[in-house]
Formats: sequence, C-alpha cells, structure tokens
Amino acid sequence: MSHTYLGPAYRIESERLVIRCYDPKDALLLQKSVQESLEHLRPWMPWVKTEPEELKVKIERLRMFRADFDLSKNYIYAVFDPKETELVGGTGLHPRVGSNAFEIGYWIHVNHVNKGYATEISAALTKVAFEIEHVNRVEIHCDPKNIKSEAIPKKLGYVYEATLRNRTENTEGESIDSMIWSILREEYLRSPCAKAKIVAYDAFGNQII
Repeated sequence: MSHTYLGPAYRIESERLVIRCYDPKDALLLQKSVQESLEHLRPWMPWVKTEPEELKVKIERLRMFRADFDLSKNYIYAVFDPKETELVGGTGLHPRVGSNAFEIGYWIHVNHVNKGYATEISAALTKVAFEIEHVNRVEIHCDPKNIKSEAIPKKLGYVYEATLRNRTENTEGESIDSMIWSILREEYLRSPCAKAKIVAYDAFGNQII
C-alpha cells in the first residue's frame, strides 16, 4: 500500500506537553534546563560531557538540529510545558537504526521526573512514527542499569530483543551495554501507543493527525 506523506510533524501536542522542533531562540531555555539537570543526566546521557556550554554554542547546536529537521535527516524535538515557558526535556526520532525505522531517545528535566512524561513522549512519537512517517519498526535503547528508562518501552508494548555488550559509551568514555526494545507495525496497532491522544501539525501549521 502506498501512502501520501503528510509530515514531518513539526509540532505535536500530547495531553500535557508540547513537543516541537527546536528553534535557535530556544537556546536559553535549553541551556537552563540542561544545567539544572546535569547531575541527574550525567549517568545516562553521554552528550553531557560537553556541558556546560556557552549560549553561542547552544545556538549553533540548535541551528544544526533545525537544519537536519528541515532536511528530514534527524527529527530532534524540544519538550515544553503547554505555555512553552519551560523546557521540560528533549526527545527525537533518530534514523540511526536502519532503513524504514526510528530510534526514540528522551531525557527529562530533574524537576519533572516521575510524572510519566517520558512515557507520554514516547507514546506520542511512536504514534507519529507509524501513522505519519509510516515506518515498519521503532526502537528504544537504554542502559540496563537505568531501571526507570527500561520500564517505559515495557509499558508501551515494546518487545525486549537483546542486551548488546559494550555497544556504546558513557560520559566517562567507558564501554557499556545497551538494552534494545522494539515495536513493529502490527504490534503497534495493539499497543497503548495507538491510543495516545495527540494532535500533530506540519511546517505550515496544518493538522496532520
């Protein structure tokens, strides 16, 4: 079956969050959110090894994120409160796991953990991946030691595939294992993600789901 491509989804509104592509003007909010959460993120997010970053570096980084988004190379999203005054985390649909597939990544501001936001975000992006991007597979990877992160794909109907040994690096540059979870199109239709309440908009602000 062929599909008419309606994406990408530049803006996604879930029940409690706004998930949208970055704009360089978000740099100050991103800098604040990351700096406030450094110790919380350090064990799990290798990219924090470059922190703290100057604002001009953040601006250039967000320009790169936006360029890749516009070119459909990598969909990196900011996660905001409904009024978009606070950046409560980040996420993305990353095409680094093979053709016709995405990996979902996520991080949450230290003041917003244990609210179910990462689960809400992952459900929303899973829905976008299958219903707008029409992929066949979505994956979530996590450190086996990150019990809270491991619980998210399990809640959403993802299937545990394997734990790959020494497959990635931590903040200190040490090799660590990576746990792989995946969900296929036919599994998605039976999963909680299919019931996620979201509204998504394209670059023109047209509703596409």
